[in-house]
Parts: sequence; structure tokens; C-alpha cells
Amino acid sequence: AAAEHDADVVVAVGGGSTTGLAKAVALASGIPVVAVPTTYAGSEATAVWGMTEDGRKTTGTDPRVLPRAVVYDATLTLSMPVGLSVASGLNALAHCVDSLWAPRTDPISQALAVEGVRALGAGLPLVVREPEGLGGRERALCGAYLSASAFASAGSGLHHKTCHVLGGMFDLPHAQTHAVVLPHVLAFNAPHAPEAERALAAAFDAPTATAGLALLYDELDAPRTLRELGMPEDGIAAAAEAIVAAAPPDNPRAVTLQAITGLLRAAWEGAQP
Repeated sequence: AAAEHDADVVVAVGGGSTTGLAKAVALASGIPVVAVPTTYAGSEATAVWGMTEDGRKTTGTDPRVLPRAVVYDATLTLSMPVGLSVASGLNALAHCVDSLWAPRTDPISQALAVEGVRALGAGLPLVVREPEGLGGRERALCGAYLSASAFASAGSGLHHKTCHVLGGMFDLPHAQTHAVVLPHVLAFNAPHAPEAERALAAAFDAPTATAGLALLYDELDAPRTLRELGMPEDGIAAAAEAIVAAAPPDNPRAVTLQAITGLLRAAWEGAQP
């Protein structure tokens, strides 16, 4: 349609799927994108694109898909229901956590990630308590930008590789899948990444990173199980194999088939990470 109408620009008003579609147009045509995000997806701040075909999600980076301008306006998030706000915000939080040990992590991306955790950890509970207020939504939107900036620099770690496999293979909702998987990947990696663990614990103002995340999840009544999102139990084995094949080689902890199968089983059941 963009080519047919000789479009000069694509203006994307919406969440991550909307921005993602605009990026697909830009990737194919070079038409510039202006993004107006209405969720905390963060896609508007990265040059990362993703497309799913035949049950497999493919991602890549290309400067053409990075929006030329972004309009952040927290009033546009007021109609986002609390449940979706929570899932979207935890998706942003996952960008932060994964950025601390992703393949291209560095002190700058780590600093952005830690500040993103602080902003989201403060903002999301406010959104739950005061859905019509702008204070929490503004903090969450700021955290989403910080998280996306960190992710764009650091790249995809084990958490995102896991969620890309699950989303592509089972057509699961993006933000909710990230929210469910995050505590399990954090518990898996944190003991083997002590500096990242200490930074996260401080950002959560908690004795440990896992304890801080657990307290936040309780406060937000966050999504807990892959089963509720529609993942079939008999898909665990195939997903585990695909995740092991896609996992970054420099993950803080060895990514074995047995370990990932156990992680997915716990996430599917909603067991304690």
C-alpha cells in the first residue's frame, strides 16, 4: 500500500506490533518512519526488526527501520488497560535485565538498563494503583525508552532468544510471554553473573535481584504461566531444542537441553523459579 500510494513517510501510532509493521515497510522500501508509541514496547527506539513465518521468528537489525522521530506522550497510554500496562512494562523490564549479560553488553548499556529498572519499578506500581494518573505512566514510558536503548546496544540475550522461539512457534502474545519467562531466566543466570545481580538488587532496593523481581510481580499481579497464554505442554521439548540452538554462546551459565527443559516446564506450570 505504501508503494502504491507513493508514501513519503509511515506514521506508526500504537504498540510494538504497529511499530513492527512500519519497520517491515521501511525495510522493504526505505520509507522513513515516525513512531508514536502507546505502550512500553520500546521498538521505536531500536533498529531491530522481527517477522514470523511458518512458526519461526526471524530478527535482524537495519538502520532503515529505526524511526527518524519518536513522539512520547503519556496521555496516549491512558486507555491501555492495567493488565496490558503491566505486561508491556514487564516486557520493557526484560529488555533491561537481558541487557546486563547480552552479547554486546558494555558499561553504558548496563547503566541505561539499571536506570530503566528503577523507572519501571517505580512507575508500574503507580499505574496499577492510579490507572488514570499520568505520574506512573510517565515513569514507565521513560523506563521503556531506557530499556530499549540498552537493548539496542547490548543485543539479544538468553531471555529474548527464549521468547522469540516461543512466540514464533506457538503464536503467543509478545509482552505476556516476556513477563512470564523473565523470572525464570533471571533465576537461571543471576547466580552466575554476580555484578549484574548486585546491580539489579540495588535497582529493586532488595536483598537480591530475584527477591526484588518477585516482590514487584506480587505487587503487579503479573502473568505467571505459559499454559495460560496458550502454549501446549507437548511443545516444551521442541521449544527447548530450538532455544538451546539459538542461545548466545557467552551466556553466564551453560545452556543445556536439560536445564532449558526444566526452565520451560517451570514457566509453563507457573512454578517458583
